[in-house]
Amino acid sequence: MKAIQVVKAYDMQLIEKEIPKIKKNNEVLVKVMATGICGSDVHIYHGTSPVATYPRVIGHEVVGQIVEIGSAVSKLKIGDRVIMEPIEYCGKCYACKLGRGNVCQNLKVIGVHEDGGFQEYICLPEKLLHIIPDEVSYIQAVMIEPYTIGCQASWRAGVLEGDIVLIYGAGPVGLIVLDTVKNLGATCIISDINDQRLAFAKEFGADYTLNPLRDQVEEKVRELTGGMGANVVFDAVGIPSIFANALKIASVAGRVVSMAFTDEPTPISMLEITKKELNVVGTRHQTKKFKEVIMDFPSRIDKIDKLITHVFNFEEYEKAFELSDDKNSGAGKIVLTYY
Repeated sequence: MKAIQVVKAYDMQLIEKEIPKIKKNNEVLVKVMATGICGSDVHIYHGTSPVATYPRVIGHEVVGQIVEIGSAVSKLKIGDRVIMEPIEYCGKCYACKLGRGNVCQNLKVIGVHEDGGFQEYICLPEKLLHIIPDEVSYIQAVMIEPYTIGCQASWRAGVLEGDIVLIYGAGPVGLIVLDTVKNLGATCIISDINDQRLAFAKEFGADYTLNPLRDQVEEKVRELTGGMGANVVFDAVGIPSIFANALKIASVAGRVVSMAFTDEPTPISMLEITKKELNVVGTRHQTKKFKEVIMDFPSRIDKIDKLITHVFNFEEYEKAFELSDDKNSGAGKIVLTYY
């Protein structure tokens, strides 16, 4: 079979591999049908991921069809259309005992620490697969995993109906958070330096859009909130100065959520955290959010179709990543197909 492997930074190749075989009786062989290109895939390609190992077949937004099952598989059958949950956890460490396997001390992420879904077949434990609703296509289903990220982030923030939310970054992750918090009844302000993205965010449901190249974001947010500031701030960009500003813009008793994966030092004011009693939290992957997202997913199809802007055959991966790297392309989610 063919697979897309990042050998090292900026060296991605289409390689030949053996089709994986079921080795444990709880495993399932999946014919991959579609995968999404995520920002973390791009970071691995660029060599900027702080956690990835090389060489690596990337890809963690993976959907496909079951073609073979192990003898102990009980909830899935051949022919089922499924999406992959990309994290494996030990079940024994402190985080796992708290029910937070997404930050397991021994966490393995498929497509980061072990080979992922940018290949024609993948073998997985049954517990990592969820059935896709009949009315959802393979291409649309690629967005289920990203929506679990938005769901997790909103849960970590404790978003409430009536909250005023500021999101830094109008890329796919920021837009998914936007859609998620709007469904919870929040008012949403979104900030980005790309006017094309901001126009799309407005169409997607943002109440207000700001461009920091011409808007004083903190001043505008205070103006829009009667001087209060944002009750919840999401940083989906990862620039140190933005995170520092998030603490300033947050209201009293506010929540600030870091969604970024950068190891750059961030200068922050402890005074902002203490005097306003802010909750400053990180969010990573998801904790038992797949069922929740899948149940609601068919009602979001119109928005899902807007988020997916480009589809390529997987052998055109170079074109797909070139498009992803073009910050002026206006591309949303880019999907690779394997059929």
